Amino acid sequence: MRIGIASGSLAVLLGGTAWLVSASALAQGSDVPNAEPPPAAAPAPGAGLAPATTDETAPLPVPTELLRVDPGGLTADQAAARSRDTSWAAKASQEQLRSAAARVDEAWSAFLPRLSGVARYTRLSSFTPPSFGSGSLVGTNAPPGQPITPGEVASGQVGFFPFAFTIPLVLDNYLLQASLTVPISDYLFKIDQTYTAATRSQDAARWDVVTARAQAESNGRLAYYNWLEARGAVIVAVQALDDQKTHLRDARNQFAVGNANKADVLRAETAVASAELALERAKNLADLTEKQLRVAMHAGDDATLVPGENLDAPVPPVQGNLKQMTIEALASRPEVKSADANADAARQQAEAAKAQRWPSLSAFADAIEGNPNPRVFPPVNAQGQSYWFGTWDVGAQLTWTPNDILLANGNVRDIESRVAVIEANKQQTRDNIEVEVTQALQAVHEADFSVESSTRELASAEEAYRVARELFNNGRGTSTTLTDAESDLTRARLDLLNAKVSVRTARIRLDHALGRDVRPPTAP
Repeated sequence: MRIGIASGSLAVLLGGTAWLVSASALAQGSDVPNAEPPPAAAPAPGAGLAPATTDETAPLPVPTELLRVDPGGLTADQAAARSRDTSWAAKASQEQLRSAAARVDEAWSAFLPRLSGVARYTRLSSFTPPSFGSGSLVGTNAPPGQPITPGEVASGQVGFFPFAFTIPLVLDNYLLQASLTVPISDYLFKIDQTYTAATRSQDAARWDVVTARAQAESNGRLAYYNWLEARGAVIVAVQALDDQKTHLRDARNQFAVGNANKADVLRAETAVASAELALERAKNLADLTEKQLRVAMHAGDDATLVPGENLDAPVPPVQGNLKQMTIEALASRPEVKSADANADAARQQAEAAKAQRWPSLSAFADAIEGNPNPRVFPPVNAQGQSYWFGTWDVGAQLTWTPNDILLANGNVRDIESRVAVIEANKQQTRDNIEVEVTQALQAVHEADFSVESSTRELASAEEAYRVARELFNNGRGTSTTLTDAESDLTRARLDLLNAKVSVRTARIRLDHALGRDVRPPTAP
C-alpha cells in the first residue's frame, strides 16, 4: 500500500488502483478534531472579505500519540506469528493434512491379510420331512411303514433291507465361521502402489500447510507495516492542513494590505477545505488498517495495539544476485514441492489402476464350527441330536474379468492426464516464481534508493516552501507558487513515509518469494 497526494488530497494506492478510503482512524484520545469549519457566507457585492469570527487558521496540534513507540509494544514478528497461528486458511490445510494421514493408515491396512468372521443363528420353519423306502425292518419291532431314525441304522438295530426312514429336521442352526484371504496378486501390482500414492499425497498436504502458514505470516507483517504507514499519513495530513491554514492567514494579510487579490484568498480557503477532507480520509485509513491488522491476528477490539517498532530504524542489506535467488526460490518454495508430491501420487495411482487388467490371485482359508455343521450328513448323532462339529478348508482362487481391461485403460488414461495437468501447473508456478523473485528484488533496490532520494526531496521541498512563503509575504511571489510549494512539501513527506515502509515490505515480499519464511512441515 502506498499513500500519495493528488489534486490537493491524499490518495491511497492499493494494488495499482487509486482508492479514496473513508472510515474513522485515530485511536481514542486523538487530539485531531474531526469537525469541518462551517461554510462562510458569501460577501455582499463590492464588499471586502469580512474578518473571521473564530480563528479558523489556528494550526492543529500534531497527534503525538501516533508517534509513540513502546519498547514492549507490538512488532512485525509478533503480528506475523499471531497471524500464522490463527489463520483459518492454515487451519483448513491442517485438517486436509489429517485427512491425508488417515488415508495413509487406510492404505497401510491393505497389506494385512483380510480376516473376517461370521456368527449366525438361523431358525428354520418346521414341516413333515419325506420318508424314504417302506416295508418291514429286520431287528426292530416297529410296525411296517413306521419311520426309523438314522441312529437306529447306524447302531445296527436294523438290517439292510428295504425300509422307510426320514432325515430329521434341525430347526435351530448355529454357525461360527472365520475366513482369511491373502490377495497375492494385489501385493505385486496394487497395494504397494496405492500406499505409496497415499504417502505422497500426505507429503503434498503437508507442504500445503506450510504454504498457508507462510502466506499468513507474510500477510501479518504486511498488515502491520500498512498500519504504521497509515498512522504516519495522519501526521502528514495534519501538517499539510496546518500549511494550508498558514497560507490562508498569509493570503488574508496580503489581501488586507493590497498585495493579493480576492481570488488568492478564495483559493487558499479551497485548499484548506481540501486538506481537511484529506485529513479525514487519512484518519479513516488508519482505522481501516488497524482493523485489518486485528482481523489478521484475530485480536479483539478491546486489545490495545501500540507499535513496538520505529520506521527510522535501519534495515539489513540484501545479499545475492538474481540468478542465485531464483535457484534458491525454485528449491525452497513449498508450492513446487507440493506439486511434485501430487504428481508422484498420481503416477502411483495410475500404476495401481493397471492391476485391473490382470487376473487376480488370492489364497483363502476357512474354519467352520456349526451346530449342525453344513458339511456333516446326517446332521444328528446316534441319539438323534444335533451337535457342534468343526471343519476347515484352504485353497487358492484365480479370477479375471476381461471387461475390467477396458475399465482399467480408461482409468489409467484419466489419471495420466491428471499427472500432465499437475506437471503443467507446476511449470507455470515455476515461471511465476521467477517473475515474482525478479519483481521483489527490483522492489527492494527501488525502495532502498527511494529512502535516500526521498530524504533529499523532503529537504529541498522544505527549503522551497520556506522561500516561496517569504516571497509571497514580501509581495514578490504569487499564491500559485506558494500552493505548488505546499503540494510538493506534502508529497515529499508522503514519499519519505512510503519509502520507509517500502524498504520493509519489499524485503518481506522478497523473503516470501525466496521461500525464506518457510518452516519445515510437521506431522499432523
